[in-house]
Amino acid sequence: MRSNWLYLTIFMVVLGGCQSNTNSTDHVHVFHYNQPNRITSLDPAFAKSQNNMWAIHHIFSTLVQLDENLELQPNLAKSWSITDDGLEYTFHLHKDVRFHDNECFENEQDRSLRAQDVVFSFNRLISKDLNAPGSWIFAGKVDPQRPFEAPDDSTFVLHLQKPFLPMLNMLSMQYCSVVSENAVRYYKKNTRSNPVGTGPFRCKRWIETQGLYLVKNEDYFENVGGQGPPYLDGVRTSFMEDKKIAFLELLNQKVECVSGLESSFINELLDQEGDLKEDKKSKINLYKSPYLNVEYLGINMDNIASNQALSDKRVRQALNYAIDRITMMQSLRNNIGIPANSGIIPRGLPSYDPKMVPGYAYDLQKAKMLLKEAGYENGVGMEPLDIHTNKDYLDITTFVAKQWEALGIQVSINLLESASLREGMRKGNLDIFRASWIADYPDGENFLCLFYSDYPAPPNYTRFKNPDFDMLYKQAIAETDLSKRTELYHQMNRIIVDEAPVIFLFYDESALFTTKNIQGIETNALNLLQVKNLKEVAWKE
Repeated sequence: MRSNWLYLTIFMVVLGGCQSNTNSTDHVHVFHYNQPNRITSLDPAFAKSQNNMWAIHHIFSTLVQLDENLELQPNLAKSWSITDDGLEYTFHLHKDVRFHDNECFENEQDRSLRAQDVVFSFNRLISKDLNAPGSWIFAGKVDPQRPFEAPDDSTFVLHLQKPFLPMLNMLSMQYCSVVSENAVRYYKKNTRSNPVGTGPFRCKRWIETQGLYLVKNEDYFENVGGQGPPYLDGVRTSFMEDKKIAFLELLNQKVECVSGLESSFINELLDQEGDLKEDKKSKINLYKSPYLNVEYLGINMDNIASNQALSDKRVRQALNYAIDRITMMQSLRNNIGIPANSGIIPRGLPSYDPKMVPGYAYDLQKAKMLLKEAGYENGVGMEPLDIHTNKDYLDITTFVAKQWEALGIQVSINLLESASLREGMRKGNLDIFRASWIADYPDGENFLCLFYSDYPAPPNYTRFKNPDFDMLYKQAIAETDLSKRTELYHQMNRIIVDEAPVIFLFYDESALFTTKNIQGIETNALNLLQVKNLKEVAWKE
């Protein structure tokens, strides 16, 4: 209780400081949402997790942005063009964009966005000195001799060494946010905690163990809702790790937005169809959307010698057929999400097509037949399977283990901390591991890249190698015809289904819960919280 009082007191001080130019009779509209994981950096080059990405998205801008339908829209760039050979991208920037008011600028003129800031931002992202997790975006794609150019203050040019159709979508990622060269040189190593962007909100204070407070950028260049700057006066992010407590705070109107599900609390909010229960509809809203996230169990193909049965794809196929995903989703997820029925590319992308890429349905008899054909009838002769997972997915992993035990297979579950699980996946120490892949950008290639043999872990945690797949992948990333590219995606996806280096579980669905006084929520398949269009309205239950 004492820490909660400290938390509230700190933010009241921050809020008071932000009201100095506001009449005491005015109402300050501050949107308050919770992130269960703390922000680790406000530097876009380190936007590697949702908690960082959401905050960075509020503070910074990118050349292009995606709307709620994942269609590309202008942002810092008002227009762009691509040469016929797909190698040169030219962006024409808005001329009225200014960075947030900050002590790093000696004069107002220094606050103006220049194309050189884009060049600096992208060069910084790929700098070996920074060693940023987002450096992979341009690795092997841009011309090493002249990757980025600024012919003048409002023109930016990107040069590729070979065509790569997803590049425009990738430029909307938070990694590609444009930072101020002046600010980075001024703050140096402290850039992580002193973000200076051009986004709709600017950083007021970040207390790493408590929360983040942002205030409206009065100089924001976009015309939000036809009225200029954002409607909200501020955005507050708290870091309550216990999701159950966060949901209770939401129901008590202490927090205005919570994202995701909490397994021990889900039945308090949702019915079996994934809709709000009647007694909750007067208090909160639920916004659902397809989420470009695939949940799966990965098989380390380099380690299958330690469990010979896994080297036979018939065994891996049997493990896929043995899972009743419909029951799993109903009993454990209240039908938030759908069974993974079409390989690795999730629902929400144009290249998702269950007819062109049939996946695995529950078929226990077929699973038993495949095991028998592989020489492991009723699991006899198989080494026990050891699944590594974290506590958040223990329920799903337990469900899968029981399904496999119905085949006569012995299964054990090894519970790891999330960080240890990721490290084991990266080093290749785990035979079977619970994993997920959330889209960095909305293109099927971003999921198929998990199995390209030239890529390390990440993204190729399964160490999958298949020459036919690799050949198709190389063709696809160079193909500029969208329909031909989609067919190549289908061919690759069918290979993954057939070879089964993963156990497909489900395609996720985002679930965003808000109080009734919040309007303007836009859902999207990237589950990126958009706050610049939000409004607070009076509401009576």
